[in-house]
Amino acid sequence: MRELIHAGQLAGYQAVVLGAGSSGTAAATLLVSLGAKVRWLERKDPGEDVRRFAADKGIDMQIGEHTPEQFAGVDLVVVSPGVPVRKMGHLLGDMPERKVVSELELASWFVSEPILAVTGTNGKTTTVSLCGHILRESGKRVFVGGNIGTPLSEYLLGGERADILVLEVSSFQLQNCRTFKPHVGVLLNFSANHLDYHESMEEYLEAKLKLFARQTEQDLAIAPLNMKDELEARGFTKAKRVYYVPSNRFEGARLLGVHNKANMEAAWLACRAFGVSDDQARAAVMSFKPLSHRIEPVIETGGVLFVDDSKATTIDAMAAAITAFDRPVRLLAGGVWKGGDVAALVPLLKDRVKSVGLFGKAREVFEGAWQGHVPLFWEPTLEPAVKRLYAEAQPGDVILLSPATASFDLYKDYKARGDDFQRIARGLSGAGSKA
Repeated sequence: MRELIHAGQLAGYQAVVLGAGSSGTAAATLLVSLGAKVRWLERKDPGEDVRRFAADKGIDMQIGEHTPEQFAGVDLVVVSPGVPVRKMGHLLGDMPERKVVSELELASWFVSEPILAVTGTNGKTTTVSLCGHILRESGKRVFVGGNIGTPLSEYLLGGERADILVLEVSSFQLQNCRTFKPHVGVLLNFSANHLDYHESMEEYLEAKLKLFARQTEQDLAIAPLNMKDELEARGFTKAKRVYYVPSNRFEGARLLGVHNKANMEAAWLACRAFGVSDDQARAAVMSFKPLSHRIEPVIETGGVLFVDDSKATTIDAMAAAITAFDRPVRLLAGGVWKGGDVAALVPLLKDRVKSVGLFGKAREVFEGAWQGHVPLFWEPTLEPAVKRLYAEAQPGDVILLSPATASFDLYKDYKARGDDFQRIARGLSGAGSKA
């Protein structure tokens, strides 16, 4: 229990927590520890373990469709990531916006440690993990969490202390933040994504920029140079600002592609603010291993390299993966479409991609933009698409799973999609030589 958390601090408060995932569970637990009465809402039955946990904590768990009565007279509503508040007007009534917060915002009220927070459309998890690795290798005690792994509320209730909190933060979390303020904030990039959630690109960008809204002159904001003019015109922060471009500072690192050169530069600039030296950073970056499902080499068989980039759920992430290789690419794409300009990739496909295997949903999105520009076919599921690409591949080719979509048409998440791709690829290892 942290020194800023006192039992009874919220005695007499009635709070509602929306969602029974890891974020909602952590928020509900923190609120109970503060003495609040908690009503925990979940549309679907979260299972016996969660229901028993709620009962043990004295939490009023209510399962089923939400009603206005569940929100009447409450002092605080904590929404889980992915719950669009703008669609909850019929439930919230005239409740002030300040009473509706994310788990990240709630937890930040009780944090005294300095925060390094990273947002962006692509590359957040890699950059946050790299920052954590660099800081640990330089002798710091570090907590890595937020939108990646452990919620901040869970850290507050744990026994381990950290010198620095390194957090991945999403637009979903930031949209319902009012006072969250990192000492170092990083914006990696910005492109079309989550347009099935956000009303517009402007709303999406405004959510991202909330990361910097409460920073002061003593804080640091790090952003890509290609966004400088727009950000400065918006007066997006009072913090000191550093703009960066990809560099060759960490030549020889295991992270591939120009986009990762940018990510490494951003991580270095962020960690430098906490006293990390050039030598410490370089040694740490060189020892950092790429994360699973992020341009991850799987196996090379018959001279064909299989690469798992299942985490690529946007067009920009797909483009970054394609350009990471100096070998011809055979691309796998398809799934639940989230928005973006597919046609903009046509020049890159003509230059780098020999063929495209589509699978699952969004067939019409890709075919409509790419048909006639690059050889392509469609299969209903991933396995036959992989096997068809391998059958036509030549030694030296890369078969790249970089779908530019969410996975929920065929898989529970991008990890399951990547794991299935790896299973299929390894199953082809005995298929014989491609020479």
